[in-house]
Amino acid sequence: MSTLAIDIGGTKFSMAVFEGDRLIARESEATDRDGGRAWMLGRVGDIAANWKTRYRIERCGIGFGGPVIFGQQRVALSTHVGGWSDFDLPGHLKEIIGVLPVMDNDANLGALGEAVRGAGRGYRPLFYMTLSTGIGGGIVTEGDAIYRGADSYAGELGHLTIRPDGPECLCGAHGCFERMCCGLWLEGDYGRSAEGLLDDPEFVARYVIDLALGLKSAIMILNPARIVIGGGIAKAGDKLFVPLRAELRRQITSWSRARIDVVPAELGDDSVLHGAALLAENPHPSA
Repeated sequence: MSTLAIDIGGTKFSMAVFEGDRLIARESEATDRDGGRAWMLGRVGDIAANWKTRYRIERCGIGFGGPVIFGQQRVALSTHVGGWSDFDLPGHLKEIIGVLPVMDNDANLGALGEAVRGAGRGYRPLFYMTLSTGIGGGIVTEGDAIYRGADSYAGELGHLTIRPDGPECLCGAHGCFERMCCGLWLEGDYGRSAEGLLDDPEFVARYVIDLALGLKSAIMILNPARIVIGGGIAKAGDKLFVPLRAELRRQITSWSRARIDVVPAELGDDSVLHGAALLAENPHPSA
């Protein structure tokens, strides 16, 4: 029995076929933002049609890069690519794939993938943050349940305000965590890729102050056993994580004994794909 996993993001999208926990086929492409929803659905359909000639796909999970109303199985919106607002993505893809997919926010599924198969194994509650084009978060509790909150918006720390006098975010507020720290804005503000910026120790020393301000909120509110960070920026490794841990120790309230256990994702670019496969195999209710 094969499971199709789909990860739709603002920078790229990826698809994979799983047999159990084994990834047996994978494709990834850059997202055509100008092509919008129509382009994305066309490419997903083309790849799925090709794979259906080789694999017996019996279920499908989708991680979407934007808020998802889980109970209704609808995309709420995408802040990075137009055309997705209030869209029945599973219903549309059912006509293409032949099975009705189950969908969640990509950060929730990144959290699930890392919690069960990656750097979060044995750590509950787990907080996962995706740090790439934007910033999102996911929470996994005991029983490998995703905590989604009352309206499927739990974990969305990207729009916490960390610099009230900071620059304007796409959401209209000023100084959001995402506005200060995500890859999209770093490149726009500094004229260099996030990867290049993170090779500069002086930049990193300034950057981790804002990064720690956002993560401090997750630590103080959730008291997670571990924080796992995925996404392209997390690939910087020790040159990011060593100063980040030091800055978190400086910022965390002195009387708090909350853990400062922050590590990069173990599954790399495939955290969401693994989470999507797990969701398809066993749709998780909210914790």
